[in-house]
Amino acid sequence: MFAELRQDIRAARERDPANPTTLQVIVAYPGVHAIWGHRISHWLWNRGAKLAARAVGELVRILTGVEIHPGAILGSGLFIDHATGVVIGETAEVGDDVTIFHGVTLGGTGRDFGKRHPTIGDRVVIGAGAKVLGPIKIGDDSRIGANAVVVKEVPSSAVVVGVPGQVISRARPDGPNDSLMPDLVGVSLQQLLTRVAKLEAQSDDTQQNGRTIRPPEAGVWNGEDFSI
Repeated sequence: MFAELRQDIRAARERDPANPTTLQVIVAYPGVHAIWGHRISHWLWNRGAKLAARAVGELVRILTGVEIHPGAILGSGLFIDHATGVVIGETAEVGDDVTIFHGVTLGGTGRDFGKRHPTIGDRVVIGAGAKVLGPIKIGDDSRIGANAVVVKEVPSSAVVVGVPGQVISRARPDGPNDSLMPDLVGVSLQQLLTRVAKLEAQSDDTQQNGRTIRPPEAGVWNGEDFSI
C-alpha cells in the first residue's frame, strides 16, 4: 500500500502543470485524498467489512467531492485532477497511470447486472465532464474528450469526442501537444464545404448538358453525401 501511495504522489507531481511539491500534494490535493480513502475502503470491502467500507467511502465523498464505490478497482499512478464531481461505480476497473479530470462519471446504463461499469485501460486520459457508461472497454493510451458520452468500446490509441462519442483514429503518435483533441466540427465543416464545391461544379456541368439534378425520390440523401 505504501508503494501505491508513493505512486499516487508521483502521478500528481508529474501530471499537474502547476508543478506541486510533495507536501502540497499530501496536504492540498483532494483527488489524491479520494484515492487514498478508496484504498482503505477497498481493503475493508475485500475483507467482508462492507458497512465500514461504505461508511469510509461516504466520508471521503463528503470531504473531497469524489464518489468512488469501495468495490471499484483502481490501478497505480491514478491522478484525479480538481476532483470535484467524479463518480466511479462498483464494478469499474481503472488501469495504471490514468488521468481523470473533474466531473467524470464511470457509471452504468441502469439496464445491466453484474459487471455494469466500464474498464479503463492504462495511460488513458478522460477529459472534464466526460461520461463513460456501461460494461465497455476503453483501450490503452486513448483520450476521451471533455463532455463526451461514451457508450461503445474504444480501441487502443484512439480519440473520442462528441455526444454520443465518436471514435477517431489518431493521426500521429504522442507528442508535445498530445493533450489537444481534434476539431471534429471543424473537420466536418471543411469536408462539407469541399463536397458542396464538387456538387456546384457538377451542377454547372449538368446545366451545360441540359440535365437537371433532382433529390432522391424519398427525399432523403445518402449518408455518403455529407461527411458529418
